[in-house]
Amino acid sequence: MNGIARPFMLIAVVCALGGMVWGIQMSASQDHLLSPAHGHLNLLGWVSCSIYAFYYHLVPGAGEGTLPRLHLAATVLSLALLVPGIPLAILEQTEVLAKAGSLAALASMLLFGFVVLRSRPEKAAFVHQR
Repeated sequence: MNGIARPFMLIAVVCALGGMVWGIQMSASQDHLLSPAHGHLNLLGWVSCSIYAFYYHLVPGAGEGTLPRLHLAATVLSLALLVPGIPLAILEQTEVLAKAGSLAALASMLLFGFVVLRSRPEKAAFVHQR
């Protein structure tokens, strides 16, 4: 995997490992209070970033230009804000990070939507060329 697909996949793997360790810790301690943050780490980190990585890998032209880099930045920002922000909100310390992370996650998905809309499927790796 090359180009912008690679950092997305690396982030996905790190998030999957973090989510697994966190899940094991919650299970061992029988304390599942922060499971919503664990779930968001797995869904936005592992699942979404994996999907992004595979899309950019299968449609190489989609990873060109500024828009995919903005998408990556928004994704990293959303994870950096939302994953610690949810526990802070659950513990009633502050909701600011969770709210900002949610907006960054929305921006990330909107950017990905624009990337998909502007992509040319005929340049996709999975389309058979005659």
